[in-house]
Amino acid sequence: MKEPLLGKTLKELEDICLENKMPKFNAKQIASWLYKSDVNEICQMTNLSLKTREVLSERYSIGKIPHIKEMESKDATVKYLYKYDETTFVETVIIPDKARQTLCISSQGGCKMNCLFCATGKQGFQRNLTSGEIINFVASLPEKEDLSNIVFMGMGEPLDNFNEVVKAIEILTSQWGYAISPRRITLSTCGILPKLIDFIEKTECHIAISMHNPFHEERLRIMPIEKTYPIEEICNMLRNYNWYAQRRLTFEYILFERENDTYFHAKEISRLLRGLNARVNLIPYNPTPNSPFKGASQERMLQFQEELEKFHLITTIRKSKGEDILAACGLLSTKNLEENSSK
Repeated sequence: MKEPLLGKTLKELEDICLENKMPKFNAKQIASWLYKSDVNEICQMTNLSLKTREVLSERYSIGKIPHIKEMESKDATVKYLYKYDETTFVETVIIPDKARQTLCISSQGGCKMNCLFCATGKQGFQRNLTSGEIINFVASLPEKEDLSNIVFMGMGEPLDNFNEVVKAIEILTSQWGYAISPRRITLSTCGILPKLIDFIEKTECHIAISMHNPFHEERLRIMPIEKTYPIEEICNMLRNYNWYAQRRLTFEYILFERENDTYFHAKEISRLLRGLNARVNLIPYNPTPNSPFKGASQERMLQFQEELEKFHLITTIRKSKGEDILAACGLLSTKNLEENSSK
């Protein structure tokens, strides 16, 4: 089986050139074809010599993988399903909002975090995605020319696949790659503390912390990660960094009816975030099968927003998108995993 070039950094492409006795400058040409010119075959890299293309083609492929299923919502949100091997079904979603086109990227097949409200967590963990498989979400995207923002907020915990995610971000943000500003990329995490520190220091991307409950015991019940990395420790660590408009810090908060939507929750959130230049993003809950939770009503979300704003917290409410196409992360892949295993 040929090794894919998609997902290789410039340094890795230079190493391939040297290993195959090609000029080192060929690496930038290959990177340009991979990440700027959207080729599907090595033979299309016409500024490389015929001999170079033949040598590359013997061992390597582009590595682009098309989606196997597409679902479009009435609000123009589109979910794509990919099959990366016999047991790895992963999703990506393109979300339109006025002039913005945001791509929600997965980083793992399944997830280890086992959050009680999450469909992906119920799958268990299959494997980490490679940087090439992550980049493939962009490379194979029909709407890539209109892409404005990227969020690592799909299936999996990005910081649990740290090296491949950081490598993918290098390709996305480098001038020899896609040249996307890191200010247009957000990484969402439940808070693996050592990796979060590394990510803050090695990249310039925005950070979104999945809080969902400010109280230790209550958060622990729905998010097992709280046992190892409590939300209070995460907030204390984040105070060591400067957060400003060019690098945004957000706390994500799914609002569950009668679970985390009281005045006391709002007050505790304000205590945790005291001294942090951060915002709270309230998220409608897209129910998953057999979930014990019910999403709060729009009226309750507005009331909770008002309570947070009384504590001088900048608060937004995320618009619910794609409710008619298995919107919650992992639902479509779970459905296909179940169908696949029953054959």
